[in-house]
Amino acid sequence: MKKLLKSREISSFLFLVALFLIVGIINPNFLTSSNIVACFNDSVVYIIVSVGMAFAIFIGEIDVSVGANLGFTATVVSCMLRDGQNWLLAFAVGIIIGALMGLFNGWGVAIMGVPSLIFTLGTNGVMRGMMYVYTGGAWVENLPAEFKKLYTNTLVGSISVNLTLTVLAVIAIHLLLKKTKRGRYFIAVGDNPAGAAMVGIPATQTKVAAYVICGVLAAISGIVFSSRIGFVTATSGSGYEMKAVAACVLGGISLSGGVGSVIGASIGAVIMASISRLLVFMELGSTYDNTITGILLITIVVADSLMQRNTAEKNRRQRLAARTLSGDKAKIGGGDHE
Repeated sequence: MKKLLKSREISSFLFLVALFLIVGIINPNFLTSSNIVACFNDSVVYIIVSVGMAFAIFIGEIDVSVGANLGFTATVVSCMLRDGQNWLLAFAVGIIIGALMGLFNGWGVAIMGVPSLIFTLGTNGVMRGMMYVYTGGAWVENLPAEFKKLYTNTLVGSISVNLTLTVLAVIAIHLLLKKTKRGRYFIAVGDNPAGAAMVGIPATQTKVAAYVICGVLAAISGIVFSSRIGFVTATSGSGYEMKAVAACVLGGISLSGGVGSVIGASIGAVIMASISRLLVFMELGSTYDNTITGILLITIVVADSLMQRNTAEKNRRQRLAARTLSGDKAKIGGGDHE
């Protein structure tokens, strides 16, 4: 129980509960089952893109192109559906686009050795430009009604089918990462890339795989995004990269890599997705959304940095104390021998 209470995921969940309770105290109308469920239903896109971002952060890197990947995939898939193309073909094309973008980022970061922030920022610019070229800057509208209903379909009560499938997928991914050998590679590479390579873990391939997974999940989130909104603009997906990073950090994933879980990222995504709704019940404008996101990101990153610094200092003192103790014992042993 002590170990469970100290876990980062539980801390994130307790923060989410406290956030809901505080807003409920300010405005009791918020604490209804419909509002709570709506917060979770609205978080599906954020959860998917944040889980993808988690893979990049697990290996000690970052991917700031996920928002553009989301937007470009949504644009291509929506255009195909609007023009009467087969749904499965459109979805497959979208996922292939995400995989190729992830593979490109993995090549640049893991193989070419370019800093991930710089390379993925360049990819972000390229994909944003491609969105304008592909659509001519026009909105993509008139999507099939059946496609838009995919997001609103419910399973039990008002719990959406998308949320249910997303939760099951997150649990499956979590188990694969924790219970399988190859799944643990991502955390190992992020914790100590050189050490992971020394024990036979393919660090480069693992980094490329992390970016491919990140790209595929960003593409899937783009498909869900277009189903939810019902149209796509040339700026769709903008800002999702910051929210995904903030969700991961809020969920207890360390930006230095090697620490955290996709469940934590999912809880953080629910927090980020709920901010706009919470602001409405607090009688504040949605214009504060990005400001609050930035404040949360800065606060948690600073706290994480301080925790890492304190942990490193504590470990250093323990090693120093152990060496001093062993040295004293050696002197005592030598004196007795004499």
